[in-house]
Amino acid sequence: MLHGETVHSPLPQDLPWFQADHAIFFGVLYIVLFVISIGMGYCVMKSLWDCRDDSHAGH
Repeated sequence: MLHGETVHSPLPQDLPWFQADHAIFFGVLYIVLFVISIGMGYCVMKSLWDCRDDSHAGH
């Protein structure tokens, strides 16, 4: 990557990790996306688990 060139892709293998500003920004971004996806996965699994246990709750 040349000096002054912009990032063309946010994929981890395409980022210039040697530049501190890119490493901090995308590192935090990926951590936040990981935490959000874990939370959403937990909510989906819990709702499926609760729905399976109490199948007659809607009646």
